[in-house]
Amino acid sequence: MTVPAEVELNEVIHAPNRLRICAFLSTVDRAEFSVIRDMLEVADSVTSKQLKVLEDAGYLTLTKPTGKGRIKTWAGLTAEGRRAYAAHVAALKALIAGE
Repeated sequence: MTVPAEVELNEVIHAPNRLRICAFLSTVDRAEFSVIRDMLEVADSVTSKQLKVLEDAGYLTLTKPTGKGRIKTWAGLTAEGRRAYAAHVAALKALIAGE
């Protein structure tokens, strides 16, 4: 089987942890940092690095709402991030189907 030349995977999203983050965030409006970390089953530093790569690409926003108690970091996909993730999934499906 040959890989179709027109199938373009998104290298930013394709890394396993970033793909899992995008898949998870595509189902919610936003999620708290510790939830993402626990879902990935990795250290805080790994989670931070992966979120930063996605943020730098414009695929997600990180917010730290202020208020009472401990400040928590929240992540949510941007509209561009949702489009990029959907396109990446479509490319994976095309690759698997051999289109």
